[in-house]
Amino acid sequence: MAVVPMTEGRRIPVIADEYVDREFGTGALKITPGHDPNDYAIGKKLGLPTINIMNRDGSLNENAGIYRGLDRFEARKRLWGDLEGADLAIRTEPYVLRVPRSQRGGEVVEPLVSMQWFVKTKPLAEKALEALENGDLKIIPERFEKTYTHWLSNIKDWCISRQLWWGHRIPVWYVKGIENVNDYIVAKTEEDAYLVAREKYGDNCVLEQESDVLDTWFSSGLWPFSTLGWPDVSREDFTRFYPTTVMETGHDILFFWVARMVMMGIEFTGKLPFSTVYLHGLVRDSQGRKMSKTLGNVIDPLDSISEFGTDALRFTLATGTTPGQDLNLSLERLNANKGFTNKLWNAGKFISQNLPHPNGKIASCCSSELRVSKLHSLIDDVSMSYEKLYLGEAGRAIYEFFWSEFADWYIEASKTRLYEHNYAPAASIAQSVLLYVFNNVLRLLHPFMPFVTEELWQHFFKGEALIVSPWPDCDLPKLEGPMQHFEIMQNLIRSIRNARSEYSVEPGRRISATLVTSGPLKDFLQAERAVLFALAKLDAESFELLSDIPVDANKAIQLVICDGLEAYLPLSGMVDVQSELLRLGKQVLKMQSEFDGLSTRLSSKSFLEKAPATVVQETQQKADELEEKLAAIKKQVTLLESMAVTPAR
Repeated sequence: MAVVPMTEGRRIPVIADEYVDREFGTGALKITPGHDPNDYAIGKKLGLPTINIMNRDGSLNENAGIYRGLDRFEARKRLWGDLEGADLAIRTEPYVLRVPRSQRGGEVVEPLVSMQWFVKTKPLAEKALEALENGDLKIIPERFEKTYTHWLSNIKDWCISRQLWWGHRIPVWYVKGIENVNDYIVAKTEEDAYLVAREKYGDNCVLEQESDVLDTWFSSGLWPFSTLGWPDVSREDFTRFYPTTVMETGHDILFFWVARMVMMGIEFTGKLPFSTVYLHGLVRDSQGRKMSKTLGNVIDPLDSISEFGTDALRFTLATGTTPGQDLNLSLERLNANKGFTNKLWNAGKFISQNLPHPNGKIASCCSSELRVSKLHSLIDDVSMSYEKLYLGEAGRAIYEFFWSEFADWYIEASKTRLYEHNYAPAASIAQSVLLYVFNNVLRLLHPFMPFVTEELWQHFFKGEALIVSPWPDCDLPKLEGPMQHFEIMQNLIRSIRNARSEYSVEPGRRISATLVTSGPLKDFLQAERAVLFALAKLDAESFELLSDIPVDANKAIQLVICDGLEAYLPLSGMVDVQSELLRLGKQVLKMQSEFDGLSTRLSSKSFLEKAPATVVQETQQKADELEEKLAAIKKQVTLLESMAVTPAR
């Protein structure tokens, strides 16, 4: 036994326990079961008494002996002084402690043992585990099922008492005013509690309600049904909305909230509150760090909304990650999606300006002859992604279709009909397609970007709100032939644009082109001549559509688009041959010099032996890339030299 100094001879046992690290400090550690959670566990295991020396206001009580009534900080200073005065202090050493502090007020938190209310959770957890095991409950992504199972399999009784100023007061009333009676009544209301108490102790008893409130997670766990009129299960809201289908929340509160809702729902209603749990990730900064005031990297959503718009922020958060994965939120991504919002708005503005009537009522926008096969494929893919809760994939697919297909291609292609036909039948079809596609894109995009889509919807389709409009129909007709031909035309235009860029053709200059093809594709390209002229900047007067290779093919750039389609671009109509030869010649000399220098290094035995392997590898890679570029440029030079006698047009 040891005598505790300054306590009038209190004796405590000397014990051994694996919790104590004997290599740390003196190897001895005081155990205070009344003021440390780990010490409390040791005390329970070894049967140590639990002594509390502190009042709730931070002052010391009668168990502190001569220090009774002192504030905790003052008592510690005086105790150390007394130990030094009694010659019991050997030495002092500075040591950094991890002192817990209140998140709200910053005060030092002092653990102490007190009476609290608990819920026996094992029976509740068993039912919640069974729901997952038999497939009634599904967690997305599936890897979090292990986390859910781990928590509920190792669950402890749940302390639901909280000493807060607000919340649901625990429905317990203590019996007062009756001698030798220490009892409490659990009831729904104070009136019910009095009925029970008076029946047991007579009319003179007085009740005092527990001042503690329920743990926040306990109250939150009741949310799925307590907000719908429960315990009156016949209420319309309860019968309509309970149970719901999908619960979406952060993966960090899978146990703290989701599991509590599951346990509570089964216990109080006999039903799971939801069948699917969809877990999103946490939002971190662009470097993947958790946002904190200390780091100064907190992105205020209100500031983001003010700068980029609510729709851009929603779309970024919804599409920037996969389920359960944390999201690194960058301002660049927000800015890009702000651009997407503007693109959507400008597309609506273009369509509105090119409709014959403000209300957009043209012809039937659902007829199968409209070439909207890609849209119909998109509707099927997005609908399937929504059903599988692949929300990011759904949003990215809509983004790619709208920006890369509809805005960049179809709107640009439609201008040839709208502007040149002056609302002739071809223009009317273009208007119908534009409006039909835009109508469906707004429906698909609305869950991600509700504000801009609703505003555009009300402009074009006044009346019922977009949020309650029907989802687009699936399994709509897909015209494979026209869709395939349009994709070939897209590749043709891209190839011509790349050739123009490669030979530095002025952006506004129209060039000659000869296409060689046959069959239905030839008919399609013939019908779409105006689109080719507009998007590839081709010269309409010199354009040819042939079935055989042109006679002057050797003086043109040959582009193989696909099996059955080639394009020939006469260089004489694209560049000033002599100027281009001069430019490429200088480029060849510069690149050749650099390539020779790399080759010399690679042929040096000393370099290969002494240089790090990574450096040798990088040098070889640069040499290979230069050699490939040189070969391509020399091929251009050869082609230009063969036509040097032909004056540039």
